[in-house]
Amino acid sequence: MKIAFIKRNFSYHGGAEKYLASLIDFLKKENHEIHIFSNKWLKDKRINFHKVKILPFGSFLKAWSFNRNLKINLKEYDCVVSFERTNSQHIYRAGEGCHRKWLEIRKQTEPFYKKISFKINPLHIYYLRLEKEIFEKTPLIIANSEMVKNEIIENYKISPEKIIVVYNGVDLSRFSSENRKKFAQFKKDMKLSEGEKILLFLGSGFKRKGLETLIKALPYVNENVKLLIIGKGNPKEYLNMAKKSGIYRKILFLGPQREIEKFYAISDLFVLPTLYDPFSNATLEAMASGIPVITTKNNGVAELIEDGSEGYVLKDLLNPQELANKINLALKNLTSMSFFARRKAEKFPIEEQAKKILEVIKCLKKSS
Repeated sequence: MKIAFIKRNFSYHGGAEKYLASLIDFLKKENHEIHIFSNKWLKDKRINFHKVKILPFGSFLKAWSFNRNLKINLKEYDCVVSFERTNSQHIYRAGEGCHRKWLEIRKQTEPFYKKISFKINPLHIYYLRLEKEIFEKTPLIIANSEMVKNEIIENYKISPEKIIVVYNGVDLSRFSSENRKKFAQFKKDMKLSEGEKILLFLGSGFKRKGLETLIKALPYVNENVKLLIIGKGNPKEYLNMAKKSGIYRKILFLGPQREIEKFYAISDLFVLPTLYDPFSNATLEAMASGIPVITTKNNGVAELIEDGSEGYVLKDLLNPQELANKINLALKNLTSMSFFARRKAEKFPIEEQAKKILEVIKCLKKSS
């Protein structure tokens, strides 16, 4: 089939981009003709790249100009799948969740002036209008969790039959518990003490991912721990926070990383107290690497986690003491929880999830 994907940019540290790249790799093996409509993408002779121009001035103009300059004749393709908020597709993958829901969550944590800005910020106004149009007019929606599906139904009154849930998949060979032996030397190279338990936080956008709550929780953690922080974001305010709490030496900011499997391999516990994540790929990658996870009810992956088995799910998004208690519990049961984390991840290999996406495409093509 001739399949087109829409994604504004590609970056190594973006979860959605990595997932799309894995999906494309699978489809190419199946000999499908792949087209990418994007402003920036890695060069690949196997893919037909179509550059979409954007205005490089602020978030609103980037989003608006990308959608406006996206010229696709839907009749030329068997299926067009968009990973962006656009209105030129057969299938919209709601990987960014429901923007209206995200604004509701932000209102719980932002100061008064920020709440006012939600009503006048052109980006939010544009996203809410476009989101409504997308959910109402796109023939089929793919949600990456039941959480997102329910949010779309509740906020936009969309028929449940129009929304299909396909969880993200994970590369089970790249992310494996066997990596702990493979990258044993890497821990020594990082000069990490054998007596320290390694906590891993991985995510760009530190505020949304809940880094503040995690740093505030560290003083209540009983064991000797080191927190590795990977992702894009300004560490300054968090370092100041750590200094005030006396845990400055317990944290290490590492910025974005490409070979993240190495960091999973040397970690004991993955912690992501996120305010909102439709489905955190990093959480599933950690589980595949044999690492127990602690996250919140607002992470779509929480649907796969049974408390005390693969990890823990926090009900209170902003409670450092609750988070510390769960970290203390997990650190006492790492061996069994590691086993169950890997076993759960094995149910979601990237190949099988890619097949489900392909099945959705074929079904839509037959019905059209």
